[in-house]
Amino acid sequence: MKILLTGAAGFIGARTAELLIGDGHQVVGVDNMNDYYDVSVKQYRLDQVQQKQGFEFIKLDIEEKEALDACFENNAFDAVINLAARAGVRASITDPFVYLSTNTLGTLNLLDLMLKHGVKGYVMASTSSLYAGKPMPFLETADVRQPLSPYAASKLGAEAMAYSYHHLHGLDVSILRYFTVYGPAGRPDMSPFRFTEWISRGEPITLYGDGEQTRDFTYIDDIARGTIAATEQCKGYEIYNIGGGNEPISINTMIAEIERHLGKKATIDYQPQNNADMQDTAANIDKAMDKLGWKPEVSPFDGLEKTVKWHQRNEAWLSSVGL
Repeated sequence: MKILLTGAAGFIGARTAELLIGDGHQVVGVDNMNDYYDVSVKQYRLDQVQQKQGFEFIKLDIEEKEALDACFENNAFDAVINLAARAGVRASITDPFVYLSTNTLGTLNLLDLMLKHGVKGYVMASTSSLYAGKPMPFLETADVRQPLSPYAASKLGAEAMAYSYHHLHGLDVSILRYFTVYGPAGRPDMSPFRFTEWISRGEPITLYGDGEQTRDFTYIDDIARGTIAATEQCKGYEIYNIGGGNEPISINTMIAEIERHLGKKATIDYQPQNNADMQDTAANIDKAMDKLGWKPEVSPFDGLEKTVKWHQRNEAWLSSVGL
């Protein structure tokens, strides 16, 4: 297939592009390269992907419909994978407007241009943050109409818009609710990256809460494989949990694993937990296993080891990355 992949320099986007190309697909990747976090990390990922044949990069913002239209006009896409997003629960409280603009309006731009240009398959990154307060393990059928943050609300709006285009126009849609993605070349605003760097640099960790919160950590390669499976089997309107399964671990356990692999102890600066943060997450992934034939392959303990080793190999340039 020829695929439009948005957020191509992002954590999930770059790895998904690499695996898509490895599977023989052509990828046109777009990204606005914003400075939500240190752009050098995005550039690092993009440099890795641009070494591959079958990948074309266009610097483009999905909020700019005219430029996006030209991209559709110049390519005959078989599917769109929308991984462009403003992420981060706490940052969305500070600036909710940009989250609505990118996550919800950007989705509408893509859906409308798909309709205009006859593209049928749409795969979209959503979030486990929608499940806040629901019984665990979280099921796709849970009532998620009470989001606790503008970030979650913007993703819920995007899901609803995608459903309306499926219902009215017959677009095939797969919504992927990701659970705590981590791995090499991760996001500097997320705890696996930050904590590894802070401990490595001998700087204090800022930890919100007591660290007993648990997360369903999902390794980046498993996330990318699930995304590709959903793209290749996109039909109707489906929501899938793409998570680690039944092995959530606490933040304290994650810190201990990072300490062990670095051979250094963390100094922890405890701060109050934010009321928009979830206490625990755990995914029921039965639907993805059954319908997509997908399941996670990398345990949190193996994945954290791979992540720390990547940081150690790239210590020289990572030491200047802003956290």
